[in-house]
Amino acid sequence: MERTVERDSGFEGSGRAMRDRLTRFVAVGEVGVLLALIVLVTFFYIMEPAFLSERNIRAILRVVSFIGIIAIGQTILLVSGEFDLSVGAVAGLSAVCSAKLMTALALPVPLALLGGVLVGAGVGLVNGLVVVKLKIPAFIQTLGMLFIGQGLIQVVTNGYPVYPLPPVITEIGYADFLFGLGWSFVFFIAAALIADFVLRRTVLGRNMYATGGNPEVARLVGIDTARYKIGAFMTVGALAAVAGMFVMADLASGTTSIGSGWELNVIAGVVVGGVSLFGGAGTMAGGLIGVLLLQVVTSGLVVVGVNANWQQIAVGVIMVLAVGLDILRRRYFIAGSSSAPVAETPSNPS
Repeated sequence: MERTVERDSGFEGSGRAMRDRLTRFVAVGEVGVLLALIVLVTFFYIMEPAFLSERNIRAILRVVSFIGIIAIGQTILLVSGEFDLSVGAVAGLSAVCSAKLMTALALPVPLALLGGVLVGAGVGLVNGLVVVKLKIPAFIQTLGMLFIGQGLIQVVTNGYPVYPLPPVITEIGYADFLFGLGWSFVFFIAAALIADFVLRRTVLGRNMYATGGNPEVARLVGIDTARYKIGAFMTVGALAAVAGMFVMADLASGTTSIGSGWELNVIAGVVVGGVSLFGGAGTMAGGLIGVLLLQVVTSGLVVVGVNANWQQIAVGVIMVLAVGLDILRRRYFIAGSSSAPVAETPSNPS
């Protein structure tokens, strides 16, 4: 009888261990999205071998280097429990403001670029203060800022591109370091590595996860959650400005279309990569792989000749599935792991 009980408890223990390993595997968002990326690349290559041509790979990485810069900031903000829908408008506004500083005011290029970054960080500061201090939901505030930014772009430019820009701007845009990729890709890789290190290895990163995961507990242990959230809003605003100015350099003019539609692509990408919309979960690597996956889908559909309208539908479906997977992972796997029975402490034999 005792042997039967021991055998049953052994099976139960091994089953629990297997479930815990599965939970840890599924909880890592980048694992699933990386597998999905490999499957999609293989599928599009089989459908059309030109998908993996040097020209197409370069085009994908070039777009990812612009959107990915903003995705770095958006990942940090989502980890802290908020999100920003105005990043596309902020990118465009910062770019045209920087271009105006170079042309209308004839400021030196470094000062004009710094001015563009300050515009982005300033908009992020406003968003952060309104959301954190006035308790207006981030969805409402950043959606409103999206329209404000789009309107300010038209006010600054009167609806016309801002040019000619100084030759050094064109040189930045046309720089070729590796595989036809320039300064934007170099900045993207450097910023991604730094942000990943900060989130994974520093107290700042751990506090950011705590702020998004359980803000009440974070405040009780002495974390200034308001400061972390405002800082995250400013970070995504500044990075959006940098991305917008890289596009400005690439086009050699401050056009009104810079950043148009980026906000949903950025959020969709990082959510697909396992960064939770509910805060406190996700990794920088996963978010950026998600951005790459969405760009692979968009480019692949173009290469195989799918109508452009279906491309938007595909992105929407992928985002809904990603959010559904996030909810499933939280409700079933992670919650199931945390509710696993704890071994009872043996009573005192005396």
